[in-house]
Amino acid sequence: MERGQPVNGPAIRGFTTAGYRLDDVTVAPSLLLTIDRASDWTPPPLAELTIAALEPALDPKPEFIVLGTGARLVRPPLSLVRALDARGIGLEAMDSRAAARAWGMLREEGRPIAAALYPLDA
Repeated sequence: MERGQPVNGPAIRGFTTAGYRLDDVTVAPSLLLTIDRASDWTPPPLAELTIAALEPALDPKPEFIVLGTGARLVRPPLSLVRALDARGIGLEAMDSRAAARAWGMLREEGRPIAAALYPLDA
């Protein structure tokens, strides 16, 4: 099986007990990802997540945001879903490991997405 052309931008290379491994040395407990950058992120409690906390991941405007909610799937606040929808941005919530894997697959397809990943043990 052959892979398609590599897509530029940040790639999650794996997980460690400390968080997401971006390359051989960079590990972050939580991340905001866009098609061209990865940023450390100090997320609020999920029940208090607002569009303001995601603002750095909204430029360039993504098709949707992959939201990794920690060790298990937790539904995001309805107010956040509505605020993103008002901007024409979808939200896909899943546990953080699944979100990290989805990020890689969707970026390989060249999809213009963003991701907000809570710590793996949250």
